[in-house]
Order: sequence, then C-alpha cells, then structure tokens
Amino acid sequence: MKSLCLLAVVVPLAAANFAEHTIASDLKGGYQVVVADLNHDGKPDLIALGSGMSELVWYENPGWQRHVIAGGLSRMINCVVIGDDIVVASEFSNEAGKSAGLVSVLHRDGDAWTAREIDRLPTSHRLRAADIDGSGKKVVISAPLTAATASGPEYRGQTPLVFYRPGEWKRQVISEENSGVVHGLYIIDWDGDGRDEILTASFTGIHLFKFRKDGRWMRTEIAKGDPAPWPKSGSSDIAVGKLGAERFLAAIEPWHGNQVVVYRQRAGAWARQVIDTALLDGHTIVTAALDGDGGDQIVAGYRGAGKSVYVYKADATGDHWTRQTLDNGGMGAAACIAADLNADKRIDIACIDGTRLKWYENVGRN
Repeated sequence: MKSLCLLAVVVPLAAANFAEHTIASDLKGGYQVVVADLNHDGKPDLIALGSGMSELVWYENPGWQRHVIAGGLSRMINCVVIGDDIVVASEFSNEAGKSAGLVSVLHRDGDAWTAREIDRLPTSHRLRAADIDGSGKKVVISAPLTAATASGPEYRGQTPLVFYRPGEWKRQVISEENSGVVHGLYIIDWDGDGRDEILTASFTGIHLFKFRKDGRWMRTEIAKGDPAPWPKSGSSDIAVGKLGAERFLAAIEPWHGNQVVVYRQRAGAWARQVIDTALLDGHTIVTAALDGDGGDQIVAGYRGAGKSVYVYKADATGDHWTRQTLDNGGMGAAACIAADLNADKRIDIACIDGTRLKWYENVGRN
C-alpha cells in the first residue's frame, strides 16, 4: 500500500515555520517512530511501530512508500536499529504478570528479514543503542517498565536495566537499583570521553549510568523529579539540550504526567523549573535546534484530551520559556523524533500517535 505525503498546514513557531505532512493515517496503536536509512540511499527513512499492529513497517523517503519489515508480531512496544539488525520488544503489558517481554532480533539478508528470539524479560519496554566502551561498537540497552514481580498502581520493586552485545545477544545486567516504573531512556556522551552514558527516568527520579574502564557500572542521581508521594513521584521522559554552551535537561513529570520541566545546574545541583503544567498524559519529549539561533528548543507531546504537540523556546537568559503549538488537536503524540528529513540543513520533527504518522517540515525562519 502506498501512503502519500499530504501538505496540511503551515505552522509558525517563533523564528521557524513548519509544514505539516501526513505520512500515514491507518496505524493501530502507533507508539514509536524511529529514523534510520533502511535502504542505504543516504536518505533518512521512518519506522512506524504500533502496539496494535502485527507488522513492523517503514516509510521510504522521499515519497514515503510503505514497506513491511516483519509480520507475526504482537503488542510491540519499542525497536532500535543497530547495524543491519533491528531489535524489537513485543508481547508487552504494563502488568508484568501479563507481559512475556519478548526481545527479538530481525536480521536483514538482501530484501528479506528473519526473526530470532533472544530473550524474555517481563515488561521489556525501551530499547536504545549505545557505545558504552568507546570501541565504536554499539550495544542494545533495554529498560523494562517495572520489576518482574510488580503490579499496579504502586508498581513496587527493583526494575532491571540490561544490555545485549550484537552477535552474542546474551542479557547482561547493568543495574537493579532503579525502583518502580522506569519510563524514560536517553543515551548521551555525558562527560565527553567518547563513551556513551545512560540516563533513566523513573519513579525515583533521573539517574546516570556509566560503564567504567574496570568493567563495572556506576549509578549517579541527577535529580529526584516530581516531589509528590509515590506513585506520582519522579520523572517519566528525559532529553538533554543546550542553551549556548550550557547543558539543560528537559523532562515530563511525573509518569505520563502534566508537567514539562527544565533542569539547569546551579551551585553544583540540578535546579528544577516547571515551565508548563498543561499536558494530559504527557508521553514524549525531544530537544533540537530548530531555528538556528544557537540554542535548543523543547518538543513535548501528550496523548490525553486536546492531544497536542508543543514547542518551547527559551529567552536569552534561559529563565523564561515561551510555548507555541505545533499541532493543535491533530496529534496525540506517543513519540516524536527530530532529524533533517529532506537534506535542507534544517531540523524537522516527526511524530506518531494511535493512527497517524506525521512529518513537520521545517521550512525556515520568518
């Protein structure tokens, strides 16, 4: 089936304008969008993962033709591209007792993909790729949502964080120190040493995990997140951006929460600033330099009533943020990504919700 890219509306956002294109409108349970050059033609394509779909599909840039990667999948929740493989987490449920947490590797041989199960870890939920040792060889980081014995609404228990080395595909434990729901997973070279670190967002806040040269992992608390009592505590989703040379953290808090939060370092600690409380079932947060002014903006989407995507821009001091609407009621975003999708040197946005995949083309400054 061919999906057309349809121009819907031009949205002005401070110094940038965005042209909205609908790539697909027939998804079921759309949950994650991933950018990757799947046909190796130098153009970034988009993978659309839907929890209510049995097929993992991708859309080919620039015409956004639909292709099937693999079928026979159930309750998919996340995937990550690593080399010529795609790792997929499926058979997901928020309740660990109902979640097989199937982790599979889809390997490409020419135009065909073959699937191989590599693990079963209840509530396997977030998958990312990271170069943890500076070797240039990435591993797959996997963050289950909860402990294998947890149940709602408290979800008490120690939640594992694990990784898999391609080829071996053997589960290796990073830590079991996180507690409750772990919803956010972000990869960054935090200290500029050529090794990727891991940020997690959970009921107990934001934590950094570093793979040390002695082969052990070190966990550091960055912030406690929302100070409300458990299970309304901590953080849900996390991203890192820059305002000039200064690094900041952007978070949705608490789990599936209403707040957009910015953290900046002050006197050796990460000071918490709530910049918006208008989200309902907030579910995705991204940082990107959208207007070329030397700083990053924040993109946040929510799935509840109103189902909008907002963009936040800081003033020169970084103390005050202005909210603009990217999609008002037309995108209950479960996930968004930021990337230059048409090679015009401007960062675009793509978002997915229950039925739709949209590309918001950055058409330049006002």
